[in-house]
Amino acid sequence: MIDLKLLQKDFDNISVQLKRKGVDEEILADLKAKNETLKEAKTAYEAAQAAQNEMSKLFGVYKREGKDITELKEKVDANKIRVTELLDVQREAEETLVKRAMAVPNLPDADVPDGEDEESNVEIKKILTPREFDFKPKEHWELSEQNGWIDFERGVKLAKSRFSVIGGVGAKLERALINFMLDFNEKRGFKEVSVPQIVNRSALEGTGQLPKFEEDLYKIEDDELYLIPTSEVPLTNLYQDEIIPSDELPIKMTAHTACFRKEAGSAGRDVRGIIRQHQFHKVELVAITKPDESDKIFDDMVACASDLLEALGLPHRLVTLCTGDLGFGAAKTVDLEVWLPGQGQYREISSVSNTRDFQARRAKIRFKDGKQNTLVHTLNGSSLAVGRTMVAIMENYQNEDGSITIPDILERYM
Repeated sequence: MIDLKLLQKDFDNISVQLKRKGVDEEILADLKAKNETLKEAKTAYEAAQAAQNEMSKLFGVYKREGKDITELKEKVDANKIRVTELLDVQREAEETLVKRAMAVPNLPDADVPDGEDEESNVEIKKILTPREFDFKPKEHWELSEQNGWIDFERGVKLAKSRFSVIGGVGAKLERALINFMLDFNEKRGFKEVSVPQIVNRSALEGTGQLPKFEEDLYKIEDDELYLIPTSEVPLTNLYQDEIIPSDELPIKMTAHTACFRKEAGSAGRDVRGIIRQHQFHKVELVAITKPDESDKIFDDMVACASDLLEALGLPHRLVTLCTGDLGFGAAKTVDLEVWLPGQGQYREISSVSNTRDFQARRAKIRFKDGKQNTLVHTLNGSSLAVGRTMVAIMENYQNEDGSITIPDILERYM
């Protein structure tokens, strides 16, 4: 959540930054109105409280001077009731503002490029040169059918469209990739953690999926529990409402989980293959840091995901997302896009984001900074989406006869 104190102090500047993120005038006007209501409620409460304090001081004066305190007592008692009422008004105004602010995105970093959509994203660099084929490369769904790796029809039979069954060598490759990624990340200082794949509403509010993106989540009927869209949610919320000792930071974690998304806004996109599934495996990186360390750890996380792709021999590029393509909770994001020769284009395989203190404020994650408690910074990134990594290996390591060569580095995991 954005800093409400900063919002009250400098609304005009904050609104300019939110407009960069695509927040429309109607929402900003509503936010401003609720902010002004809270300001007025605070002013009224503070004035009544100050008057109460001043009248309370008069009791001693009246007693020393022998004055009758009956009228003064009536005024104090009446004002006491007013103070209580005004405090309730202030609390209600604050709750209303917080509820509105919970659906407002994070502020973008100053160096994030402006733009409306992915067309304005900025390429940082390319890593590895794509292979030149002396035959027309196939797309992964053709290769999976030929090799018997992925069964799309049985996935639909068991659930519905955008579910699939992976078998044989494909299943072994999936498991090999998960283990390889976890081992790789652990060597980079990310502690492996196994977390629940079902979380409560509070956890999803903490990382920003709720309330705004409820339609994209799978909810368990008759319960306030949800299937996770990413292990970023349980990993970050391990420290919800905690004060972390300063010497324990940074906390760097990695986890493998299944992830579940309705993909509500993606109708008609990537309907073939496993690029966009309702259930998929992902290995995640999450870091909880002091504010002055978050930029360095952000770069380390990007490098970790990129080096993992390079170790697999997969050509890819790094892209800075523009304001219009930036996620709800992100202040800054670098996407890693892997080359898919069957499609003849780079496709996203990882996003690494710094949310600054946006999630920490929602989830109340702080650290002891001297005598005061300070909000941490939280970061997250895919390392990597397992299904998309399989797709990249299938398409980049395919042979003319349709067979697929397994990268050398994965052999011991197979």
